[in-house]
Amino acid sequence: MDWLIELLKPGNISLPSTVLLYSFVIFAGIYLGKIKFFGVSLGVTFVLFVGILMGHFKYTVQPDTLHFLREFGLILFIFSIGIQVGPSFFSSFKEGGIRLNLLALLGIGLNVAVMLAIFLIQGGYDGTTGIQEMVGVMSGAVTNTPGLGAAQQTVLQVTQDQTAAYDVSQQMSMGYAAAYPLGVVGIIVTMLLVKSIFKVNVAEEIKSVEDDANNSQLKPHIVTFHITNDLIHGLTIKKLHDLISCNFVISRVERKDGTLVIPKDDTELLCDDIVLIVISEQDEETFRRFLGEIIEREWEMEQGPVVSRRIVVTKSEYNGKKLGEMRLRMGYKLNVTRVNRAGMDLLATSNLRLQMGDRLTVVGRLDDINRLANRLGNSLKRLNEPNLITMFIGIFLGIIVGSLPLKFPGMSVPMKLGLAGGPLVVAILIGAYGPKFHLVTYTSSAANLMLREIGICLFLASVGIAAGANFVETVFTPKGATWVLYGFLITVIPLIVVGIVARGKYKINYLSIMGLISGSYTDPPALAYANKIANNDAPAVAYSTVYPLTMFMRVIVAQILILCFCA
Repeated sequence: MDWLIELLKPGNISLPSTVLLYSFVIFAGIYLGKIKFFGVSLGVTFVLFVGILMGHFKYTVQPDTLHFLREFGLILFIFSIGIQVGPSFFSSFKEGGIRLNLLALLGIGLNVAVMLAIFLIQGGYDGTTGIQEMVGVMSGAVTNTPGLGAAQQTVLQVTQDQTAAYDVSQQMSMGYAAAYPLGVVGIIVTMLLVKSIFKVNVAEEIKSVEDDANNSQLKPHIVTFHITNDLIHGLTIKKLHDLISCNFVISRVERKDGTLVIPKDDTELLCDDIVLIVISEQDEETFRRFLGEIIEREWEMEQGPVVSRRIVVTKSEYNGKKLGEMRLRMGYKLNVTRVNRAGMDLLATSNLRLQMGDRLTVVGRLDDINRLANRLGNSLKRLNEPNLITMFIGIFLGIIVGSLPLKFPGMSVPMKLGLAGGPLVVAILIGAYGPKFHLVTYTSSAANLMLREIGICLFLASVGIAAGANFVETVFTPKGATWVLYGFLITVIPLIVVGIVARGKYKINYLSIMGLISGSYTDPPALAYANKIANNDAPAVAYSTVYPLTMFMRVIVAQILILCFCA
């Protein structure tokens, strides 16, 4: 058994022992992270604490190997997040998203302000806690791991003595670990405080969200009209588009004699025609005045010559192509009525750019639909194939962008986005605009989540193992206790202010406020708690609205703080 003892003993930095150590830290951390305390679990973050425990018992890794796994894990995690949020990053600033994002930015600013106030009150540069450690505590308080990674990267850039930089990096990790648990708890405590301050009735908030959903004006709305307006008789569909300045698709037309017609631009509408139209709900009254009365009609498409089918875009050559360029009405005698993208129905306008994974609802004759399906791919199996070319192009460009020195007045050292910020920026841009350049950005949810979890597990395990050697001596001391207190204040004070402003001034629904609070701290456990309370997707919508900008700003702000106060 000597070989087994040698393999498992502390201090062995051989490759097999390193793989065993990482495997144990990750699977044990994920398993323990599922345990709930008062209904809340720490999730994958528990990998950090298992790593700290193993580091405390003198398990270690060859420094270069640990450094590579930590940085590569961070890159995978950051890039996967960027690709996921990229398509919605810029659209999140539209309409109500502007207010939610401004509130999230207010929270970020207040986090920094509270952190700096604590830093100055405890003595500034002469105090017991340095600014680098305070940044680590702040990253834990806002439960943002990429911010910690970005700050550690920046410390290595601005510190000439790499041994000293490594020591500072470990102190930041310990500050993060000390503040993180109460960070999660503090977010949920704040939700309860806001509820108590404004005496919120959750049942009424849920009913309000459901009423808004029932009256939604944005999703595609399918209506059947009976044409009774004599002025419409003989007009082509193209002419009708000229007269009515809103987006709509006439899916099918039934003549007076029962004949079904697949409408094209030159199809004439006649009195007594029955037409099925896909519009936005707010445009329903306009069409009623133009065409005639709304009728109830079941379209039995499966039994007739005209059918409705869904086709999935799985061929990369159509990624980024405008729907109008497909000439479906002329070339295939088909109508596309809706496009479903990531679970959301979109109106099939001519300017809509297709993306891999889009599901087109198509109406026409079965033979024509089959021809189009062969052209677009319609193979779910192809969607399961990973698009590694786009991924590594993005990482390649992200490293280059992250290494660009950016000089600003007053900074003795040029700023760099680093191994965290560079891939994040490039991934967001690729996610948002990649289809225009025919880059396939589609990744199944399962594949994206797998990549993210592998990346964050490698990063957290590396951070924990490195920080574990001195964790107990540092954290379980009066200094460590102050870190816990500092972190709790950094967590709670900004969220209380944001919650009061959101509810008191802007009267935002409490369920959305819970999503805003969770998203502004990029905290999945808090979102899970909010979803459990709401029993609908209102918190998730607010979370996803502020998450992209928040994640970006957390990474950038952490680096700026190090550059401004440590360079």
